[in-house]
Amino acid sequence: MKVKFTLTMDDVVINSQRLDNIILDWEEEVDQEQVMELSQKWITSKNFLTTRMVGLTHVGESSLTIEPVD
Repeated sequence: MKVKFTLTMDDVVINSQRLDNIILDWEEEVDQEQVMELSQKWITSKNFLTTRMVGLTHVGESSLTIEPVD
């Protein structure tokens, strides 16, 4: 199935530069199991973003929205 991911991050520090807000969105083909796995990792990992994004050292608040695409 095709889904749209929207990642919103507030109070971000990337390569020592502070940013108020970043919004990334993308569409991807994934199955239900992949969506559940990603959701679980997002909920349980405190450093989910900083371990995956080069230069990202701080995120104040963040949210990930996953929506099916028609």
